[in-house]
Amino acid sequence: MEHESVEKLREILAIRERELVALHSEIDHLRKVLAMRSQTASTSVRLSPDDKIALFRKRFFGREDVFAVRWESTKSRKSGYQPYCLNEWKLPLCEKPKVKCSACANPRLASVDNQFIRRHLIGCEPTGRDFTMGVYPLELDDTCRFLAVDFDEGDFQTAALAFVKTCRNYEIDALLERSRSGKGAHVWIFFSEKIPAWLARKLGVFLLTQTMNAFPALSFNSYDRLFPNQDFVPKGGFGNLIALPLQGSARKSGNSVFVDDCFTPFIDPW
Repeated sequence: MEHESVEKLREILAIRERELVALHSEIDHLRKVLAMRSQTASTSVRLSPDDKIALFRKRFFGREDVFAVRWESTKSRKSGYQPYCLNEWKLPLCEKPKVKCSACANPRLASVDNQFIRRHLIGCEPTGRDFTMGVYPLELDDTCRFLAVDFDEGDFQTAALAFVKTCRNYEIDALLERSRSGKGAHVWIFFSEKIPAWLARKLGVFLLTQTMNAFPALSFNSYDRLFPNQDFVPKGGFGNLIALPLQGSARKSGNSVFVDDCFTPFIDPW
């Protein structure tokens, strides 16, 4: 009996020692997260609203001569994105809904500027209507300045995190965003200069392949597409768009924000 009691105590002691090691590891992790967020917050204090807009435009840079905005029908609840036109609903120039935007003879597409970025970050137009911008990453010379990977629904969290880990293994900085809907994720990779879109997409395919090989247990059924989604600008079009992050109204629900490995939003994204 005495021998069994000693063995039992040793087992309990071993369990408690493992728990203590795990606890110390968790404490170290939390300290690092706290230090990182404290540093980020102190940096942001020095950024004015104009500085933040300038930083945003520097990172999420695509076509400057056109951008997209999100629309939603109050009747059908259908939604989508379309190029932002300054002539929209202005008669007789605009003939919606009789004539589709793609067939319009009087388009007046707006260029990207600070006022539109500000509306996106706030989340609404001066009228109070929701305002969400989308960027066309593929530029006229078939180059791009970022690569984004889209994961939607399914295993989007585990798949996106696995992709980020692969990026880190290759010493590539990747920014993880929970999408506007909250049911998907975007992983952003920024380039220091413009590169051919085909090269950016080749990088994306390579990283995806490496991720799938490293995590064979994941289905990756949530993987949707790469942005840019084309190697070359399609004739008569702009290529696929991607919604910009940090949209004001979505942020209130914890979406359209940058997150850590636990999908916890950063207190201050700047």
